[in-house]
Amino acid sequence: MDRSILVKKYFEEKRFVDSSIQSFNTLLDKGLQIVIEENKEAEPTIIPHNIERFKIRFGRITVGKPEITEADGSKRAIYPMESRLRKISYTAPIFLEVSTYINDVQRENFVAEVGKLPIMLKSKYCNLDSLSREELIKRGEDPTDPGGYFIVNGTERVIVNVEDLAGNNFVVEKTKTGDFSGRFFSAAGSYKIPHTFERKKDGIFYMSFTRVKQMPIVVVLKAIGLLKDEEIMKAISTEKTYDEVILNLFEFVDVKTQDDAIDYIAKRIGIAQAKEIRMERTKDILDKFLLPNMGAGDKMREAKARNICKMLKKFIDVSNGQQNSDDKDHYMNKRLRMSGDLLLDLFRANFKVLVGDILYNFQRIIKRGKLPSVRVIIRDKLLTSRLYSAMATGEWVGGRQGVSQRISRINFLDMVSHLQRVVSPLSSSQENFDARALHCTHIGRLCPIETPEGTNIGLRKNLAMLCSLSQNTDEKEVLDAIKSLGLQEAQ
Repeated sequence: MDRSILVKKYFEEKRFVDSSIQSFNTLLDKGLQIVIEENKEAEPTIIPHNIERFKIRFGRITVGKPEITEADGSKRAIYPMESRLRKISYTAPIFLEVSTYINDVQRENFVAEVGKLPIMLKSKYCNLDSLSREELIKRGEDPTDPGGYFIVNGTERVIVNVEDLAGNNFVVEKTKTGDFSGRFFSAAGSYKIPHTFERKKDGIFYMSFTRVKQMPIVVVLKAIGLLKDEEIMKAISTEKTYDEVILNLFEFVDVKTQDDAIDYIAKRIGIAQAKEIRMERTKDILDKFLLPNMGAGDKMREAKARNICKMLKKFIDVSNGQQNSDDKDHYMNKRLRMSGDLLLDLFRANFKVLVGDILYNFQRIIKRGKLPSVRVIIRDKLLTSRLYSAMATGEWVGGRQGVSQRISRINFLDMVSHLQRVVSPLSSSQENFDARALHCTHIGRLCPIETPEGTNIGLRKNLAMLCSLSQNTDEKEVLDAIKSLGLQEAQ
């Protein structure tokens, strides 16, 4: 059988960088709007005396096609070759619907340009999208160029895929001391909170997250609503009784009510205020930072408690040797963060800066005794310059360096290799033998040969030639789909 026919057919329909382009398209179709929903309303703290409430609401966000504003103020479409030659950025305007409300009555409603976003070549928002071979040549482009990169200040830059541990996935592994430790990265929006489970020499199970360090799990369960010992035992397992859990329940038999448990946590984490305030603050911490992927608020407490019990059961089973420990180098426990995810992080952080700036400018004018129009105080240069800066230097939110790199154009294969690169966030100066080794789950996904020699060996990898990545799906959509097939929630 002639396999070259299959390969030829594959590349007629797909490109090397299809996954990156899909990731960027998803960002523009859904991702930006998710960030706006997270920061839907802004309320200035200083408002005129004759007004009770003032709100700024953000609505629909849209992205235009790449364009250039000339010195005389005229705007027209721009193509990548002109950006390269004139040393300018290939960007499109971001439009945001803004409305202001005085005492819940709408005062103004308008669409403002809040900044410019670098556009990935050959994505569906790029002016080269769906052009024929002849049209591409006419525009000065190489018709075989796969796209998948950006042009910032005339320089071609690629956002390198980052390999990360999967969020919302409970992993139990053996530590160097021979004990077991459970880790769960709870990811929701801008939060990514590590939760750790451990068992001390005294046989008590502890969990840590955010400010709550080494808190007995039984107390946390009681604080979020599982009060009866029988309920806790049943939530962990209905099939068998765990002696380890009975020991934990017996240890904290004095903690009888939910308020007792919350007060116990408040004292342990050092909140030294009046009881009411102390309790309120602790409830707030539990609702916001304990498993935020399940949602915030007190309605989710019971579901959170049941999930913690499931994790505890797995932790005990692995500790007792009844279940195998997890392998964090298995690719099932990893996720690749592509250009869309990384740009979403960047936009999320900088949109918050923009909202803060709008509020600051608004309050400054209020102090002068005027009520300004919000249209006048939106500084679109702020978001644009911050996005450009990160893209041009590679310095990303969270202190990551080298996320955006100047594309290597030594030859065509070198360029394709750079567009397919996958970087691990682990430090290249440490040993990390397991992370550097070739894992059997890499086959067909990552190239087993292409990795640099020296300190970066095994940490800098490349996607296999025919590897394509599925996009991140919304968990809620998946759950709804399964429920429509007949899944019922446990009573």
